[in-house]
Amino acid sequence: MVTVRRLGRSDADSVADALFELVARFATSFAPERSAFEVSLRAVLADDSAWLGVAHEEDGGDEAADRPVPLAGYCLGFDHPAFYANGRVAWVEEIMVREDLQGGGVGRSMMAAFEEWAAVRDDRLVGLATRRAAPFYAALGYEDSAAYFRKLL
Repeated sequence: MVTVRRLGRSDADSVADALFELVARFATSFAPERSAFEVSLRAVLADDSAWLGVAHEEDGGDEAADRPVPLAGYCLGFDHPAFYANGRVAWVEEIMVREDLQGGGVGRSMMAAFEEWAAVRDDRLVGLATRRAAPFYAALGYEDSAAYFRKLL
């Protein structure tokens, strides 16, 4: 069983190490730097238009209460107004599930939590870019909508 929760400002210190470990596994275009990560983490947690959720495995045993629970994954997204949608739109920037837990519903749970947040904010749609997980998003009801281009600065 997995629990997904949105992080708040007070969570920065308690999850930074475990979250950075996942970020380092996720990154393919950049090599994450810890100091830059910490600046970004604090900025994201202070930004009302950002949603940073983490998934925790539930152990269930009493002896587990004394151990830190490893993160099963994380999801980072934002929302903003957009002219084309006649309102706000939400965008999943990063989502990562630990390799040993992929296929077990962690990603589905994080996407559902992000979608709930976006719906409460009256977002008109949730968008994202993916290279490797198109079948996963299609199974969640997402449809192919556009090509993704980028230019490194």
